[in-house]
Amino acid sequence: MNYENDTIRPDARLIILKALAGQPDFRMHSGYVSKELMRFGIDRPREWIHGELDWLEQMGAVTLTKAGSVVVAMITEKGQRHLRLSITIEGIDRPSLPGA
Repeated sequence: MNYENDTIRPDARLIILKALAGQPDFRMHSGYVSKELMRFGIDRPREWIHGELDWLEQMGAVTLTKAGSVVVAMITEKGQRHLRLSITIEGIDRPSLPGA
């Protein structure tokens, strides 16, 4: 399947940031990111997930560490600010307002 023009990307990026923010150490490896996306019906290959994590790193929303065949992502302050609605990172869906 060709994912080049995948319209689910902004939503998947938000799901990833929320998942990272929900971890005690703000980190998660790409295998768990895949499982989190599957909870929302987003079934994509590892290469796609790694590409999205790379994009989030380029935007300053996460930092990445390679660990063998997986990637460990950690949300940054900029990523957290996007989730708090303090800033907007173009290409990532905005979170819903609390209570909405």
